[in-house]
Amino acid sequence: MKRLRLWPQSLVGQIIALVALALFVAQAINFGLLYRERIRLQLTAQTAPAVYRVVDALDNRPDRPGPARMRARFVQGAPQLTGESRPDIEKRAAAMFEDIGLRILTVRVVQDDAVMPMRRWERIRVRADGERPHDHRVERLTLAAEYEPGKWVVTQARSGDRPARFGGWLIGQTLILYVIVLLPLLWIGSRLARPLKQLTGSAQQFARTGAADAVDERGPGDVRDLTMAFNAMRSRIIAMLDEKDRMLGAIGHDLRTPLASLRVRAESVEDDAERARMSETIDEMNRMLEDILSLARAGRSTESVQKVDLAALADAVVEDFIELESPVDMTESDRAVAFVRPQQIRRALRNLIENAIVYGERAHVSVVREAGSIRLVVADDGPGIAEDRMEEMLEPFTRLEGSRNRETGGAGLGLALVRAIMAEHQGELRLVNRAEGGLEASLVLPA
Repeated sequence: MKRLRLWPQSLVGQIIALVALALFVAQAINFGLLYRERIRLQLTAQTAPAVYRVVDALDNRPDRPGPARMRARFVQGAPQLTGESRPDIEKRAAAMFEDIGLRILTVRVVQDDAVMPMRRWERIRVRADGERPHDHRVERLTLAAEYEPGKWVVTQARSGDRPARFGGWLIGQTLILYVIVLLPLLWIGSRLARPLKQLTGSAQQFARTGAADAVDERGPGDVRDLTMAFNAMRSRIIAMLDEKDRMLGAIGHDLRTPLASLRVRAESVEDDAERARMSETIDEMNRMLEDILSLARAGRSTESVQKVDLAALADAVVEDFIELESPVDMTESDRAVAFVRPQQIRRALRNLIENAIVYGERAHVSVVREAGSIRLVVADDGPGIAEDRMEEMLEPFTRLEGSRNRETGGAGLGLALVRAIMAEHQGELRLVNRAEGGLEASLVLPA
């Protein structure tokens, strides 16, 4: 499933985005409700004058001045109305008549433009401004109400339709709400994110080096509990790793001592062939012991990271093999600089070259620069590895054939050790069968 590109990936960012989205939805619902109420009020304001005149005419109260009764006229039969029909106002007028308790059979409303005389307050304002009184064109409503079968009362009133003015106010209210809610949330989020970021950095440091600084126990209670648990776990793991290193050191020392004693005794054997075989066996045991200890200590190297030209490093390793008359060649490569632990990279490259010589008869070494990475490539002319066994070959003590003869490949720790070294460098060991035959093993390092 693809992630949304605009969606924040951090916890704090997602919380703020969700709250902002919830506020937007809430304001949208609020806007809809306000707009609906605004429309209802506008319809009421437009309809009320005409309804009042109809009610006034139908009441025909004697205490009402005469001119007021002339605002409505009574007709027999349905009147002919010209203009645009307004069913919304018809519906609102019918509801108002019903609220008043006045029984009206039919309501018809139309709207048109008409030249209407100025109202009194408008004339006063015009005279105050020094202008000449004049009539002006306005929207006019004509309302006809059938109060008895065939008997209608007709009246007219100004529409008073004005555009809504609350949109800008609602936008301002939304912005103020965002500021009031999101600023404190942003402050709380940053307070929450600082210890989490430090916790993440410490965990990543531990994954790279096997050691990490303690995390400051601060922030909200849940975060403090988390950092306290992490610090306790960190201390326990570091103590266990230190104990493991001490144990491995003691095992290495205790095993090398009898091996040295065996070497001394082997020198006293008179049979040259037997003495040579014994020496080779002791050397194999020393190499196996060194590989096992190196693999067990992977991730806790004491070697410092240095800026190294990997092309020059590979050339030096290849020269060592050539001096031993091993079938190794190297393609001329441009300068490729990276920050690595040089002794570890030498060992990883040496293991790959040894495997290429043993299983593929010859090793072809090259250094390739790619976008964001550098590859140290070791190719051979052998049979390659079956695709279904690629991952299996990276496990410790795994070999293509089951013997433990050094002449056919040793104990099966080489690739496992190389993978551990690459993991410590945030790199990758990549195995690919070549199209022309043989295996291509690559040390992929970040540039």
